[in-house]
Amino acid sequence: MAVDYTVIVVYLAGMLAMGWWGMRRARSKSDFLVAGRRLGPVMYSGTMAAIVLGGASTIGGVGLGYQYGLSGAWMVFTIGLGLLALSIFFSARIARLKVYTVSEMLDLRYGGRAGVISGIVMWAYTLMLAVTSTIAYATIFDVLFDMNRTLAIVLGGSIVVAYSTLGGMWSITLTDMVQFVVKTIGVLLLLLPIAVVRAGGFGEMKAKLPTGYFDPLGIGGETIFTYVLIYTFGMLIGQDIWQRVFTAGSDRTARWGGTVAGTYCLVYALAGAVIGTAAKVLYPNLGSPDDAFATIVKDELPVGVRGLVLAAALAAVMSTSSGALIACATVANNDIWSRLRGRTSSGEHDEIRGNRAFILVMGVAVIGTAIALNNVVEALTVAYDLLVGGLLVPILGGLLWKRGTAQGALASVVVGGLAVVGLMATYGILANEPVYYGLLLSLAAYVTVSLATPATDAAVLAAWRDRLAGRGAPELASEPVAVHQ
Repeated sequence: MAVDYTVIVVYLAGMLAMGWWGMRRARSKSDFLVAGRRLGPVMYSGTMAAIVLGGASTIGGVGLGYQYGLSGAWMVFTIGLGLLALSIFFSARIARLKVYTVSEMLDLRYGGRAGVISGIVMWAYTLMLAVTSTIAYATIFDVLFDMNRTLAIVLGGSIVVAYSTLGGMWSITLTDMVQFVVKTIGVLLLLLPIAVVRAGGFGEMKAKLPTGYFDPLGIGGETIFTYVLIYTFGMLIGQDIWQRVFTAGSDRTARWGGTVAGTYCLVYALAGAVIGTAAKVLYPNLGSPDDAFATIVKDELPVGVRGLVLAAALAAVMSTSSGALIACATVANNDIWSRLRGRTSSGEHDEIRGNRAFILVMGVAVIGTAIALNNVVEALTVAYDLLVGGLLVPILGGLLWKRGTAQGALASVVVGGLAVVGLMATYGILANEPVYYGLLLSLAAYVTVSLATPATDAAVLAAWRDRLAGRGAPELASEPVAVHQ
C-alpha cells in the first residue's frame, strides 16, 4: 500500500497548497465568496460538476447500483436533471442578480422581509449537507489506513476547513478543478472499465444477475418521483449551488457551462450504477451496499491505480464538503448574523476577515456535529425535506409569478417548514409524505396569502426587473471584466 499512501498524501498536500495560493487571490468580498464573479466556461463546468457529485453520488451511487442494478443510477441522474434545468432556465437570471445568497434574492424580490427566516432554513440545510459529507471521510480513511472514525473525520474535515478558510471560493474553485480531474480519471476512465472486465463483461453480468438488475425502472416509480422532488428541485434552490452560479463570468458561461456539468452528471450516474452492478457479480454477499465501492477498489485494482481511485473518492467528498461549508458560513454571516446585528456592510478587509472567521467557526461546528452524529441518511433527509418543503415555492414563485408577495413568501416558508417537521414526527423521518404534503401546503399558503395581501410595491418590482436584466447591480461598475479559464 506504500504507493497508494503516497498518492493520497500528495493529493492532500496539493489541496492545502491550492488553499494557500487561493488566499493570495482573495482580495475582496467578491473574490472570497464568489471567485470575483469571473470564472470562464472550463473552470465553471468543472467546479459545478465537482460540487454536485459528492460522496453520496460516488459511494452511494455505486451502492444503489449494487442493490438495484442500472436503475440505481436514478438518484445521481435526477441531480444531473436538476442542474440542467437550473442552467438552461434560471442560471443566467440568477447570475445577473449579483447577490451572494438565496435570501438576498428573496429580499430583492419581495422587499426585504424574508431574509432571516429563509436564511435559518438554508443554514440548517447547508450545515447538515456539510456534516454528512464530512462523515464520509471515516469510510474512506478506514479503508486506507484502518483509522479510528473520530480521527478520520477530524483529519479530513480539518484539511477542507484549512483550504476553505485560507482562500474562500478561489481556493475551493482551484481544488474543485483538481478534484474534477481526479474523479474523471479515477472513476470514469479507470474504475468503470476495470470493474466491468473483472465481472466478465456485460454478457456475464446479465447471465449471473436477475433481469431486474437491467430494468431502467427497477428501483420503483415512487422512489424515482421522490428523487426528482428532492434532488432535482433541490438543485434549483440550494445555496451551495447558487453560490457557484454567482461565480460565472457571463450569462453564457452560467448557461452552457452548467449544461455541460449537468450532462457530465448523467454520465457519472450511469457509471456508478454499472460499477455497482459489476460489484454485485464479484461480491454477491456484502453486508451493506455502501461497502461495494471500497471493496471493489481494494480487491480489484492494481497498486497505484487503487490510490488514485481512493483519491477520487476523497475528491468527491471534499468538493461537496467545501462547497457546503462556504455556503453555510456565507448564510450564517450575511443572512443571519449581520441582519440580527443590524449591520449591512463594512470595509472589504473586514468583510474578508469576517467571512473567513465564519468559515472557521462553521467548520469546527461541522466537524463536532459529524463526530456526534450517527444516522447520516436521516440527517440528509431532514435537510433536503426542509429545503424543498420550505423554500422551493417562494424562490420559484418569486422568479416566475409577479403577484407573489412578501407575506405570501413568509407564510410559505413557515407553513412548509413546520409541516415537514410535524409530518416527520407522524410518518417518520425517512417517509415520503412529509415532503409531498409539506410542499403542497407551502404552495397553498403562498398563493392564498399572496392573493389576500396587497401586491408588491411597484418600485420594488421595478428594481427587481432591473437586477434581472443586469442593470443596477452594485458590483457591476467595479468588478473586472476579464474572464479566467
